[in-house]
Amino acid sequence: MRRGTTATVLLALLVACGGSEEATPEAVAETYADLVHTAYDASVASATEMKSAIDAFLADPTEDNLAAAQQAWLDARDDYGPTEAFRFYDGPIDNPENGPEGQINAWPMDEAYVDYVDGDPDAGIINMVDEFPEIDPDVLVSVNEEGGETNISTGWHAIEFLLWGQDLSADGPGARPVTDYVDAANSERRAEYLRLATAQLVTDLTAVRDAWDPEATDGYRPEFLADPQAALQKMLRGIGALSAGELAGERMAVAYETRDQEDEHSCFSDNTNADVLGNARGVRMVYLAEMEGVDGPSLSDLVAQSDPELDTTLREQLDNSVSLAEGFPTTFDQMIQAPDGDPAREALLEAIESMEAQGESIARAAQALGVTINLEI
Repeated sequence: MRRGTTATVLLALLVACGGSEEATPEAVAETYADLVHTAYDASVASATEMKSAIDAFLADPTEDNLAAAQQAWLDARDDYGPTEAFRFYDGPIDNPENGPEGQINAWPMDEAYVDYVDGDPDAGIINMVDEFPEIDPDVLVSVNEEGGETNISTGWHAIEFLLWGQDLSADGPGARPVTDYVDAANSERRAEYLRLATAQLVTDLTAVRDAWDPEATDGYRPEFLADPQAALQKMLRGIGALSAGELAGERMAVAYETRDQEDEHSCFSDNTNADVLGNARGVRMVYLAEMEGVDGPSLSDLVAQSDPELDTTLREQLDNSVSLAEGFPTTFDQMIQAPDGDPAREALLEAIESMEAQGESIARAAQALGVTINLEI
């Protein structure tokens, strides 16, 4: 008996016995909406904890408090990474009219746009007192990406740079001194900038989370659920474009080709390995609908009903991508700069190829469900 036939028979038996119900686009979309809200809620919570740690550091700028603020950034970043699987379909985070994604996670960043850099002690908004006499929320938001997409003034990477400073080390992260917030030039402006940028990030993440609130009647969730087939297309577009376009392409392959440390995602903190892993886990999380507190049928359940062999292949690919990211032998900057043929560089290439392959399988899964997606970003 063919595998698909066996799966059909088993499903029929389970339904007849009351052990399971057939997944439907409506139910899968509901599960996804719950998942998105829950994941963003976790991100808001840890970003809020990061804000508390940064506020504590600014109130008492010591080495220990700086280290605690940096760790809080790393912890909050772990919660944010998986949520990037909810992008790329003009939802609340990246709606072209009012989505805050550009304020949240834009990169790569020209750090000289915000603060001093090696060789230019007067660079950046913080040191441009005449042009920006006051550092306030309106200034930070209004100048974000003004005049160029690397002119980033808000979000994760602006905060990262203000905590770590430039990464001028070949084998470690940036090493911003605590004195930058004590008695260095414009230390008070630097502290205010960091405080406001962190508060803005929490505000933006909260707005995205609330758009998916199951209790709200005027958010994005009702619109998303109104057309289940379109919802499936958005879900698959999100994880497909992240896998093959954004992650394998922009975030990994570009840096692999250029070997330029400036092209890694979290270059100031050397946290790019965790960024890659978080994204890979997010794609798998969406496909399997696996998150604590979320219950309901998944995309995997739906695909398995149409093409069980494809579902098995895709689940194996998702596990492989996560496993490869978990097993990176060294930091991202070391992998991209390693010579051709080096095991570290080969490990990165293998991960890139795995994520490209899973993107292609996601596109096939979309076809199996009667929708078409574009993997480009």
